[in-house]
Amino acid sequence: MDLYNRLEKELKIRKEDKLYNIIKILEGAQSDIVKINNKDFLNMCSNNYLGFANDPITVKAIKEAVDKYGVGPGAVRSISGSYSVHSEFERVLADFKKSEDALVVQSGFQANTGLIPTITTEEDLIISDELNHASIIDGIRLSKAKRAVYKHCDMEDLEKILKENSNKVNGNIFIITDGVFSMDGDIAPLDKISVLAKKYNAYSIVDDAHGEGVLGPNGQGSIAHFGLEGKIDIEVGTLSKAYGLVGGFICGKSVLIEYLKQKSRVFLFSSSLQTGICYAGIKIVKEMQKSNERIKKLWENTKHIQNKFIENGYSIGTTKTPITPFMVGEEAIATELTKILFEKQILVSPIIYPTVAKGKARIRLMISSLHSKEELDKVYKIITEEFEKIKTKGDK
Repeated sequence: MDLYNRLEKELKIRKEDKLYNIIKILEGAQSDIVKINNKDFLNMCSNNYLGFANDPITVKAIKEAVDKYGVGPGAVRSISGSYSVHSEFERVLADFKKSEDALVVQSGFQANTGLIPTITTEEDLIISDELNHASIIDGIRLSKAKRAVYKHCDMEDLEKILKENSNKVNGNIFIITDGVFSMDGDIAPLDKISVLAKKYNAYSIVDDAHGEGVLGPNGQGSIAHFGLEGKIDIEVGTLSKAYGLVGGFICGKSVLIEYLKQKSRVFLFSSSLQTGICYAGIKIVKEMQKSNERIKKLWENTKHIQNKFIENGYSIGTTKTPITPFMVGEEAIATELTKILFEKQILVSPIIYPTVAKGKARIRLMISSLHSKEELDKVYKIITEEFEKIKTKGDK
């Protein structure tokens, strides 16, 4: 079949199956209210947890950095694209994460695809949680290592795999997990994973994209939430969520970071992270170290709306974080409810099969420190009322 005919056919199927994603185009800054089609929408699907994306601290820092460093980095880090501000930001991140060293890269996705295939060989085994993020999955696919998958957060299944393979693997064993899982908002049992890693002489890797700025003292993340600083071998992070920027980073021992600078294709063959991002990142981390007011507001907002759902008999799954899945069950209900909410100028994210299992469809609400209680009450009222209307209509 001709390529373009095949693509058109697959797109048609997605539309028929109501899986086609119509991209919403924002016409202004990222905040609790965003402009789409010249209308104001209440934004309930942004990862801007702490409101830094358009904060004066961030905007001022970016402007100052452009005046000092210009815009484009001009080259890869290994040629002439390494600036003093890269090194300074890496020192600040390492200190914040209580790690020996850190490396900033172009995105959280590239942090995983730049790390995993670089440090593993065909003699190694990677053991991955079944609900890990796509960037972890792709990083593993790029690796030559053998791989195994354990049931989601199931420590018995993880130990079973470790037992079966501990004497068979000639190389190293790596256990890799998200710190916070983006679809359900649950937290990986890093304390138990750390114990198993030590017991079976395995290395632990945590991708903490949704834990950054949300969990732990001053938003240090999932590892600090469990008090495991220095006990998890490698942390992968992103700057695109709570930090309000774009980019990613890897934290670990100095020898690891030195090795990645020599061998990682992400470091060697892709232009460096924009200097302005690093300059703003330094300011943001220092602000988080100075004050936890944003994190307190984030959690106040989270508890406010989640308690309303729970107290009134609505399911929000197993979440332990600001990621709030309003469980609706059927895919058709999720898509219809999303459409109705959009008409009422509330922007939400429907999560349906195959992203989640059939019958587990949900509207994923992302809570921010920017939201007001009045905004959250409005979301609660409209989403529950419209959900009940759809259910009643379906029962007839």
